[in-house]
Amino acid sequence: MEIRQARPDDLDAVERIYAHYVLTGVATFDEHPPECADWLRTHSKLAAAGLPFLVAEERGEVIGYALAKPWRDRPAYRATAEESIYLAPEAAGRGAGTALLTTLLADCARGGITEVLAVIVDSGDPASLRLHKRCGFVESGRLARVGRKHGRVLDTVLLQCSLGNPLDSAATIGA
Repeated sequence: MEIRQARPDDLDAVERIYAHYVLTGVATFDEHPPECADWLRTHSKLAAAGLPFLVAEERGEVIGYALAKPWRDRPAYRATAEESIYLAPEAAGRGAGTALLTTLLADCARGGITEVLAVIVDSGDPASLRLHKRCGFVESGRLARVGRKHGRVLDTVLLQCSLGNPLDSAATIGA
């Protein structure tokens, strides 16, 4: 398995992976899958901001992706990012999630990000929470009943991973 920066030609696979979760589950609150043009815009914005957008590739096929985006657009949040990670269903349990997330965190740290946040839907499936906790995230809050999808009312769990002393980093996104 190779973890690498996403390229525009990977985005069809990214679109398919994410669309699966949008249409069949509650891991995301999106109700309509973004199209490839949307993914191209996201890819360009993240590249311009110096934020990682990674894919896991196995035998020439993209089996998952992870990205970091600005947490908020206000300047005071410039050293904080929110991560997002999704695997093709058939790739679950094979180490791709851990490889993507640990690489993403390292790339964020190199780019001056000191805090990475994750917003996880509490769907009853503990896999995402376990992955994030294994990679150093700690629970920092819960938002009750904030989502409604597929006939369910859902909570989100807020997780945070501190990557370093915020005063040690001069390079931050948007700075």
